[in-house]
Amino acid sequence: MATRTTVLKRTIEGLYRPHRKHEILFQGTFQSHWAHPDLVEIVKQTQNATTTSSTMPSAPLTVEIPDSVYSFSAFTSEFVKLLTEEIANFYAASERFDIPIHRPNSMNKYGVVVNEIGLRPLISSFQQDYLWPISKVLFPQEATPKFDGHHSFIVRYQADEDLGLDMHTDDSDVTFNVCLGETFTGSTLTFCGEFGAANHRQYTHQYHHQVGRAILHLGSRRHGADDIDTGRRMNLIVWNHNSVWRASSQYRELKHGMGYQREQGLPSKVCLSYTHDVDYLAYHDDLPERAKTLQLHPWCPPPGMEYEGFEDQLRAKDKKKKTRDPVDEL
Repeated sequence: MATRTTVLKRTIEGLYRPHRKHEILFQGTFQSHWAHPDLVEIVKQTQNATTTSSTMPSAPLTVEIPDSVYSFSAFTSEFVKLLTEEIANFYAASERFDIPIHRPNSMNKYGVVVNEIGLRPLISSFQQDYLWPISKVLFPQEATPKFDGHHSFIVRYQADEDLGLDMHTDDSDVTFNVCLGETFTGSTLTFCGEFGAANHRQYTHQYHHQVGRAILHLGSRRHGADDIDTGRRMNLIVWNHNSVWRASSQYRELKHGMGYQREQGLPSKVCLSYTHDVDYLAYHDDLPERAKTLQLHPWCPPPGMEYEGFEDQLRAKDKKKKTRDPVDEL
């Protein structure tokens, strides 16, 4: 068996190529019959639309949050089966042949970067034929003139792995998130406000995953994966990138916090992030176990943008902690 040092000198795609299960997924084209009829209808209806003020799809597209978060049936059961079998096959090949698996992002410990195993052309085909036509209508600022890149990966949640995901925003202009299964309870997706808005940390909506159904939203909207109760959930996530938008002054201002608004009131408890929020422990008794070994550098809300009563909340928490902790007598 090859040593890990030797393995890392090769590409993951090259190492996995001899062990592929479904070659059709690696041909570079997303087959039209893999798209759910609802998705086909939505794309058809958006072809002549130019902005969100144009006539938008009706029944096939569900508005989860007006002008911000949408859902629709994306994949047929055939494609879900093909992709989930390929991912399971990759996991098995990785273990058997010592093929490395990279973490999909800084927060998820379990998953697969599908671009690295040879599926980038497939996702690019799907992005250009389906995701971009919809996104340019729903999110014209972030999707115009085109998507020219993506980071695509699998995330997995189950009891002995990642239970959920802390509140965050994505390194994405528009995020596509589709559930691939399997059988699970819990593991909903909670949405809060847009990054930098006065309601940034206010609860907005809770979404319930369904196999084959996708959610489409701006990467700048705060959201988090609620803990799974039973079973296992696996999702394909595509972070769509638009280099023209990212080169704009509006994007740079957003990323650097310019125009960040003062928070309008106390944050919703479910919208708090142990990774990012200075006042997390003012509303929670303790950090989750999975966070206690992390080096956290909270920054939110930025100085001067705190809600009225922010300092009082921190002092009250500190006073309560001192009262509860035992004091050693000399």
